[in-house]
Amino acid sequence: MAQKQEIRRRRFIQSSAATIAGLAVPATACAAATQSIEEAARRVGRLPKHKLGSGGREISVLIGAGDWSLEAAEAGIRSGINFWHKSDEWGSGTPKAILNNRDAHYCQVCVDRVRGNHETGAQDEEAHYQFVKSALKQTGLRYFDDMQFHFGYHNIAEIKGNRAMVRAFERLKKEGLVRHLCLSQHNYAGNSRVPGGQNAAEILTAVMEDGLYEHAQIIYSYGDTPEMNAFVSAARKKGFGTIAMKTTRGVGRMVQGQTFMKEFPSGTTPHHALARWLTTRTELDAAVISINSLREFIDTCSGAGKPMRSADTQAIEQMVAYADREACRLCNACMGHCAEHIPIADVLRYERYALDYGHGERARRLYALLDKKADRCIACGDCLPHCPQRLSIPEKLISVHQILG
Repeated sequence: MAQKQEIRRRRFIQSSAATIAGLAVPATACAAATQSIEEAARRVGRLPKHKLGSGGREISVLIGAGDWSLEAAEAGIRSGINFWHKSDEWGSGTPKAILNNRDAHYCQVCVDRVRGNHETGAQDEEAHYQFVKSALKQTGLRYFDDMQFHFGYHNIAEIKGNRAMVRAFERLKKEGLVRHLCLSQHNYAGNSRVPGGQNAAEILTAVMEDGLYEHAQIIYSYGDTPEMNAFVSAARKKGFGTIAMKTTRGVGRMVQGQTFMKEFPSGTTPHHALARWLTTRTELDAAVISINSLREFIDTCSGAGKPMRSADTQAIEQMVAYADREACRLCNACMGHCAEHIPIADVLRYERYALDYGHGERARRLYALLDKKADRCIACGDCLPHCPQRLSIPEKLISVHQILG
């Protein structure tokens, strides 16, 4: 964790032109970096807020994340971003502005299954309890506002049949170390490694009815499924909070495509149109968008809470068409038909990390941990009829392995 924070610190210094050939950082360079952050925040302005479900907390319509660049996080703080996804990833590099004004921010910790991955791992009350306590010690945050069950449940039966995550939360809450329980939910229907796996909309509906969780992060972007749209609408009526994640479906590839951008509407960008759409045309409470620089921060967050213009509407239409051709929705409908049991959704999720989020190192590290890589594909084509997007899955698997393997 310390090494990761040091890498991010160096990137921040480099992007701010604060060092030359390893020399000490001049005070004038530090002042220039601070000035650029303040200028970015000024150009974005104060982000509007929405209530997160029925709990009454008001959070910024775009939230921040522990994997944002440090300069983007500092600008976000100045622009009123007050909810931070994966704040445990800060480690010892928690922004001082948050430590110095702790109660003004909602910081979330993500808790994974243990002894395996999100498909094969187990819930373990003691392990989850100790993980959160360790993360608090590393970050210096004193408490986490939200404890998130990362990846969520495999099926509805597990919700009531395995309360280990809930019990860990209750212990931590009694000690004043966490305050709210939430989850992020992935699709498990058709996953050959998860017997009885169900889709995210079904599981989330059952979680909402169960009443123990206050809100959820959901895979949600333009061109989403009717089932997920119906869940978001039902959650708004019931007062169950929703935050969209995995929102930049194909955006990184779009902006690199000269032909696509040549035909893109003038006066907007993919990130900017996405932010407007997420925060004004959906029933979500908030959304998180991957941001790697001050330029992306300005481009994205300056659209938050602002109504769609004709250029933005046209942009979203073009983005839906592009993403449906190129970017997997991660629905997992194909995996159950793969003769080699390749975790196709995971492979194509890591493709997003590398090509759309700019997180190539993270994508390669996670891909290396898969027990079956994309090169196991025998191009039998059995998966193809089951992809709702009609993606050429074998070709995509070959391409991803070339990038990440």
